[in-house]
Amino acid sequence: MSQLDVCGLGNAIVDIFLEVTEPEFQDFGFEKGSMRLVERAEQKGMLDHLHASEQSAKLVSGGSVANSMIALSQLGGQAGFIGCVGDDRYGQHFAEEFRDLNIDIGEINIPDEATGTCLAFITPDAERTMRTCLAVSSELSAEHVNVERIARSEWLFIEGYVFANPETGQGAIRRAIDVAKQHQTKVALTCSDGFIPEVFGDVFRQALADSDLLFCNGPESVALTDSEDPYQAMAKLKEMVPNCVLTHGPDGAYVRFGDEEQHVPAVKTDPVDLTGAGDMFAGCFLYGITHGYSAVQSAVGANYLSHKVISQIGARLHEGTLDAWQQATGSPV
Repeated sequence: MSQLDVCGLGNAIVDIFLEVTEPEFQDFGFEKGSMRLVERAEQKGMLDHLHASEQSAKLVSGGSVANSMIALSQLGGQAGFIGCVGDDRYGQHFAEEFRDLNIDIGEINIPDEATGTCLAFITPDAERTMRTCLAVSSELSAEHVNVERIARSEWLFIEGYVFANPETGQGAIRRAIDVAKQHQTKVALTCSDGFIPEVFGDVFRQALADSDLLFCNGPESVALTDSEDPYQAMAKLKEMVPNCVLTHGPDGAYVRFGDEEQHVPAVKTDPVDLTGAGDMFAGCFLYGITHGYSAVQSAVGANYLSHKVISQIGARLHEGTLDAWQQATGSPV
């Protein structure tokens, strides 16, 4: 089988975008613009209501590291993914879409389980109100870790959100890192959110000690290192992980990779939707370093693609991804 540049490990979620009128939205009784995790029964009730009303919805497969693997694949990289979806209509959509994107996912559907979904209600004022149910995606465990897929990958990329499932996800992470070490696969880790190092800091730092590269943003770096600011955090991270990329919004990215260490300015942007900026950055950076680009070039391209994705609604670019990359980076050196 062919080699993979990166194999991602993370939550598999299907985003369901639903455009509703103000009266339709008010029927749900939600606080506009809110984001909340819900249990399966509540999400099923909303999905049943959606199907019964025959409202038109747009399905987009994703999840944090899954979005990064999509970006890498769109650029022409060879991506794999390890996660869990059910055998319902949403799981079938996820699997079919990822295969269409040429992302190696193997047999990902789990019988008699519900797929993780994020219902995004979009009102005429462009506000998004989200209700997420992780469902079977949160049951990713050591038994789901595919040895062969990790073994033939240059990098394993682990999603921080998976640490939030101590009984299952943390076992999957430990197993995946052990497999990577056995097969000389390098390990990249992302915080995903500040609450991960805040709540699961000890186990996260254990995984970080076995990692080759960390992706984090400013607040995440502060939480992880107990620092006063991201600049102090970047210095502390030198003692914690061989390579690090710290993104800091409009202040750009701080790159320490191999013998390169440099600040890369952000691209000035009027953001429309910040969803997916970090996912896009990580996927593009990993593409760059696996395709002959320097770390600084990779960060330049990743910054530019992140600028593109936050200038629109949604965490994925649907066209022009490679053209934008080449515009920003030129050819590898």
